[in-house]
Amino acid sequence: MARYHTILDTIGNTPLVKLQKLAPPGVNVYVKIESFNPMGSVKDRMAHAIIQDAERTGALRPGQTVIEATSGNTGIALAMVCAQKGYPLVVTMAENFSVERRKLLRFLGAKVVLTPAAEKGSGMLAKAVELAAHHGYFLCRQFDNEANADVHSRTTAQEIIADFAGETLHYWVSGFGTGGTLKGVSRVLKQVSPATRVVAAEPDNAQVLGSGIPQPRNRDGSPASSHPNFRPHPMQGWSPDFISKLTQDAMGGGQVDEVVAVSGADAMRLARELAQREGIFVGTSSGGTLAAALAIAQRSKAGTNIVCMLPDTGERYLSTPLFDGIKEDMSAEELALSRSTPLCRFDVAPAAATTSQSNRTEKDTDAADFVTNSIASDPVVLFALEWCEFCWSIRKFFELLGIHYTSVDLDSVKYQANERGGKIRAALAQRTQAATIPQVFVAGQHIGGSTDLFAAWNSGTLQQLFKKHGIAYDTSVHIDAKTLLPRWLQPRQAS
Repeated sequence: MARYHTILDTIGNTPLVKLQKLAPPGVNVYVKIESFNPMGSVKDRMAHAIIQDAERTGALRPGQTVIEATSGNTGIALAMVCAQKGYPLVVTMAENFSVERRKLLRFLGAKVVLTPAAEKGSGMLAKAVELAAHHGYFLCRQFDNEANADVHSRTTAQEIIADFAGETLHYWVSGFGTGGTLKGVSRVLKQVSPATRVVAAEPDNAQVLGSGIPQPRNRDGSPASSHPNFRPHPMQGWSPDFISKLTQDAMGGGQVDEVVAVSGADAMRLARELAQREGIFVGTSSGGTLAAALAIAQRSKAGTNIVCMLPDTGERYLSTPLFDGIKEDMSAEELALSRSTPLCRFDVAPAAATTSQSNRTEKDTDAADFVTNSIASDPVVLFALEWCEFCWSIRKFFELLGIHYTSVDLDSVKYQANERGGKIRAALAQRTQAATIPQVFVAGQHIGGSTDLFAAWNSGTLQQLFKKHGIAYDTSVHIDAKTLLPRWLQPRQAS
């Protein structure tokens, strides 16, 4: 493996993999797996290129905030680039795109401004333009920025051509979003490999290219409104509600030989089949592009070479219909497998655990005094473990309510010497007659663990206790506290 100066140097040179099970016999279908880029999508190429170009031209000043409208992948890629280069980032995103994308963006340090789903992609673009003008941000303009197409001409197209040196590539299949990949790759293929037919894929219920209906545009060429033939579809980031300038350039320049419409059902089915039959983990847009490639393959003769773009990874789709039917709980077959051997089963009580020396129950005066003093030190005291999910649930609960509390983390470095944490835990167990952690005290009164605390909140007794002892909290918060418990503890299917 090579050594790289920064993460940005690892972008590109993604693998081309031949399908062994999904393609028709004798037809060679290769997939270009863009999830091998560092942030998991083809947009890493474009994000880096746009920022580099803006730096070179002076359009982006040191420390200036970057902004862009994105369904997720472009924003995630920009967040990586901006984090590495030191630019603040704001993204605008329609509220109907997956929650995973928002979390990834925020994890990478970006701010996410949501826009109403009803206003579609054109709405989030309008918001980005407005915010950029108002605050003086640098707007990336991915839908018409030539740096987007240029990077695919320099990298993606060259990689494909090199992979087919000495051979004929008969078809190249891609979806379109910004149009950067479509324009950038197709123009190079038309020059270097004129025998290659370029196929653009789009949703069958939102055929903006296949309809032949022009995109309404403003005088500056930007989309004036949604395309009249657009309808919502399940392929996030694939075919927005308008035809971008870059896509129009490819279509109008004769770079696209055919447009193939695919159904959302086929897109999701093939994304799942790629995972389960080929071991390739991708999202719905990749499934849609593959559906178009396989339609071409079905009518092609033996020996035909087809390359299909797979834009991103499947982890961006966990909360979408792509994962519908993928359960967290065990199926009947999995339950039967669990029960086929005697150990570690939900329907059999666990063997009694032996008591370790660190959890011994004999009285330890020093530890007992520590417990007493800790309880008296603050109106709300949590005896916890640093990385326990139940303790996280209580911390999140207190944070939501704005409650000040003291946390005694028994497994922290502070209490490791001479097994002090274990001795304190044993003294706490003697006092409460509860061996588990966490344990909560309010105004010196033992409440119990997380389930006890949340039950007291849901019943209203905890609020009464707060009021009685003058413990301030946010009275506007209304929540079923049990929803904060670890997800695996939520009611599972009957066994």
